[in-house]
Amino acid sequence: MSTDDKQTSSCSDAACGCGSAGAAAPVVTLQRRPRGTPAELPPPPGATLLRIPDMDCAVEEADIRRALAGVAGIRALRFQLTARTLAISAPAEVMPTALQAIGAAGYAATDVTPGRAGAGQAATGHAQAHSHDHAPGHAQEHGHDHGHGHGHDHGLQPGLVRLGAALALATVAEGLHLLGEGSTALRLLGMAVALGAIALAGVDTFRKGFKALLRLKLNINALMAVAVAGAFVIGQWPEAAMVMALYAIAELIEARSVDRARNAIQKLMALAPAEALVQQADGRWQAQPVEQVPLQARVRVRPGERIPLDGVVTAGQGTVDQASVTGESLPVDKRPGDALFAGTVNGTQELELRVMAAASDSTLARIIHAVEQAQSTRAPMQRLVDRFAAAYTPAVFALALGVALLAPTLLDWSWAQAVYRALVLLVIACPCALVISTPVTVVSALAAAARAGVLVKGGAYLEQARRLRAVALDKTGTLTAGRPRLVEQRVLAGDEALALRCAASLAGRSDHPVSQAIAAALADAPAGTPPLPVERFEALTGRGVQALVDGRALVLGNHGLVHERGLCDAALEAELQRHEAAGRTVALLADERQVLALFAVADTLRAESAEAVAALRAMGVVPVLLSGDNTATARAVAAEVGITEVQAPLLPEEKLRAIEALQQRLGPTAMAGDGINDAPALARADIGIAMGGAGTDIAMEAADVVVMNDDLRRLPALIRLSRRMTAVLWQNVALALGIKAVFLGFAVAGSATMWMAVFADMGASLLVVANGLRLLDGKGFTSRP
Repeated sequence: MSTDDKQTSSCSDAACGCGSAGAAAPVVTLQRRPRGTPAELPPPPGATLLRIPDMDCAVEEADIRRALAGVAGIRALRFQLTARTLAISAPAEVMPTALQAIGAAGYAATDVTPGRAGAGQAATGHAQAHSHDHAPGHAQEHGHDHGHGHGHDHGLQPGLVRLGAALALATVAEGLHLLGEGSTALRLLGMAVALGAIALAGVDTFRKGFKALLRLKLNINALMAVAVAGAFVIGQWPEAAMVMALYAIAELIEARSVDRARNAIQKLMALAPAEALVQQADGRWQAQPVEQVPLQARVRVRPGERIPLDGVVTAGQGTVDQASVTGESLPVDKRPGDALFAGTVNGTQELELRVMAAASDSTLARIIHAVEQAQSTRAPMQRLVDRFAAAYTPAVFALALGVALLAPTLLDWSWAQAVYRALVLLVIACPCALVISTPVTVVSALAAAARAGVLVKGGAYLEQARRLRAVALDKTGTLTAGRPRLVEQRVLAGDEALALRCAASLAGRSDHPVSQAIAAALADAPAGTPPLPVERFEALTGRGVQALVDGRALVLGNHGLVHERGLCDAALEAELQRHEAAGRTVALLADERQVLALFAVADTLRAESAEAVAALRAMGVVPVLLSGDNTATARAVAAEVGITEVQAPLLPEEKLRAIEALQQRLGPTAMAGDGINDAPALARADIGIAMGGAGTDIAMEAADVVVMNDDLRRLPALIRLSRRMTAVLWQNVALALGIKAVFLGFAVAGSATMWMAVFADMGASLLVVANGLRLLDGKGFTSRP
């Protein structure tokens, strides 16, 4: 079982036990919820959903993940820390072993799988045994924690009130300590007040810390429990109370800050309405839950409403704001036959649609799934930091122990002085800020990209983007729109109106893309070209079509068909060469004696392609065109957008070899294509980028990055985001280690107090979190990046 495949937040338990640690997957839902209620995704099909009341931060998640690592048969784990749930995808016969492993790690688990008989009963024998461990504030039935002041406390106001009371008691304890010189009664009263402050602010920290120590695990809860208990024992009880209160308050602030990153996707994606207006069998329109709407059902969407399900327009015409799915800044025109996506906003006209995907399989749901998967893979920098912290924390603990035991002998300190400085050292040296800095930064960057319609399936790909030296671009559907359009027409003989009507009649009967482009253009012409009667229609494979049009024998075909009939002269040949050199496909309308009309069709360039290519070149990234089309067409398109290196025509396996050659010659290479024909090259490239992923299952599955709105400018924007993210990551590492180094120096010199230790630890954590959250502004992912 791969850890990276199964985790949903990435924070080393050896380093960080704060409630806000880790990059928990953003918790999202397709339905609207009452405010303040934790969003909870249903488990994957066949999975068992467990509620684990004591699991509210990355420390517990890491414990459970490690406990389950040795259980064979588990396919995937999905943690939702805010809801305190774990979905385990595994065969039924594996679950007893998995539950035993969770229980052995010290956690109670309850099966809450929807629709399962007995759900809600304790899933392991440890449930009752550990029931006394739950802090009074644990609302287990909801997966909330209204009681402790850190972690994923959904009851922010009660937490602040309780911690405010703890801080007030700690202040009173400080006053009693100052006034209590020589007064045993005041000292005892002060100690009692200090204990009250510690109980209000730190019961949960002590419980988790001592559990971690019993399992020989060193995390922030263990370090704080030892430090506060030790300070109290050596007579520093007012400071112990103040440290615990400040720590809990800082944890609560930090948790709120980190939730901004976790909830960024939730706020973006929790958009689809819970109900749809569906036409019933008797013709009535009735609202019903989106989960119950069958495929092919007819749904009505009023002006200003959100589209409830993916579908195709069947009636009505208007604009739809698709920014939530594709990142497009302007509304998109929709007419019958066009696709609609759940969560997008209808404009001013009523639309009716035919449902094409269930709520659980909509484009919005697939986006949610892709973002979840992105959270489950850690970036290389994150793995490096986690490995460093896993070794660093025990080393610091050993150093503090050495100071406490050896300083009295070697440095002539008193035992109380040595123990106090060792405890200060423990709190200062906690690498919480270092470890939390990477997941918060990566999640913020992933959220910014997703809001711009770019799905990156993991921090590793986002970090790799800054190293790209070449981007291989497919032509059709990437640089071009992928939809042929009639770009030029000429009537060479006979009546012009009649020739166009004949062409429209023939083209309208063919399903070839070139014929369809001609038919669509002629039908949309201002004068209109009403069709004529067509008889004896026949498709000529690879050459065109022929039929009797209004009793007249005509053909609409390519250069080869007309040449076979001996109808080409020198002037026509020159005209055809001009079009073919420009990368156009030509269809000719002819009767038995002459060519009547010429139609040039081309796959037109996207408006933003040249700008995107110029941006890539400016960033030092080499754009290369890899096309399956003929050389002349590929070179014509490349010249128009500013690409100098062209390889064409290429079969899919030849594109793969071209990617390998680029990697050897230039270095890390991305491939941008449609995610279908280019699958081998996408898989082989360092980063596979699928264009136009909205509504395309294959594109969503095949690529590492999906550009939902076909905008090629998102590629240089992605590279800029990657470079910016890396800079912020290194800034955070420098901040975390720099602040620690300064205060460690104060601690060794005997100038640091426990107050300073808490401010050093939590101040550094808040700084790196705030710095990482700057990436949520999406700088660079504007409508014109």
